[in-house]
Amino acid sequence: MSAFVNWPRKMTAMWIDTHCHLDAAEFDADREEVLARARSGGVSMMVIPGVDAAGFAKVSELAHRHRFAYALGIHPLYTPKASEDDLGRLRAALVAGHDDPRLVAVGEIGLDYAVEGLDRERQEWFYAQQLKLAREFRLPVILHVRRSADGLLKYLNRHEVIGGIAHAFNGSEDQALRMIARGLKLGYGGAMTYDGSLRIRQLASTLPDDAWVLETDAPDIPPHWRRKEGASLRNEPGDLPAMGQVMARLRNLPLDEVARLNRRNACAALPRLAALLDQPG
Repeated sequence: MSAFVNWPRKMTAMWIDTHCHLDAAEFDADREEVLARARSGGVSMMVIPGVDAAGFAKVSELAHRHRFAYALGIHPLYTPKASEDDLGRLRAALVAGHDDPRLVAVGEIGLDYAVEGLDRERQEWFYAQQLKLAREFRLPVILHVRRSADGLLKYLNRHEVIGGIAHAFNGSEDQALRMIARGLKLGYGGAMTYDGSLRIRQLASTLPDDAWVLETDAPDIPPHWRRKEGASLRNEPGDLPAMGQVMARLRNLPLDEVARLNRRNACAALPRLAALLDQPG
């Protein structure tokens, strides 16, 4: 384990994981144990983003059962099999969830220009249509960005939304500042824990206090302490406090202050979260 995870035995910080795929099949065998570990470390809230229409019901059900938050969207990697009917299903789900306080965003949506053979034009069409839905329902967005920050910004200029999160941000400083100017927070998690992630770590250490949020993207993007002998191990939401400690060291802040800023920034990015955090038990 990294020295970054040697936090005090008694944790007073309360943590929000702003991006956790709790519905993923990787958690089907031991989801309750995963949640118990997360809660024991102080992770009190998770945002579960949808990735395809077939999973909307599971995402919503998990969020309600465990008193978390969720988002609904069609991920760019799922666009090859998605159809216009799936956009209709998304719209119907947003209508049905209009008064659901746990539905906090449209996401995970966006663009992925790193995967060979993935149709850019098709991705962009689904992305644009979902931005329109986010605007119609006055919901923020959770954006997938991989080698695609400029493309994301181009469509945000055409279809302005009320803010949200650029998940797993790994772009340039200029792109970061343009995302922030659009009302987006930048998501930092596992990739930030690697010494070799120089650009990510530099931005994480220098961005304004109100520009970032923490996330695990569990079960994906494992932090460095979950890699052994070159094999990637499953990421868990319980790793968030240790990622928070990395952020604390990068920004030279107390750990509790990082947790406080993360909560404040998450609520600014996803306004419905605030009411959920104020609910008892």
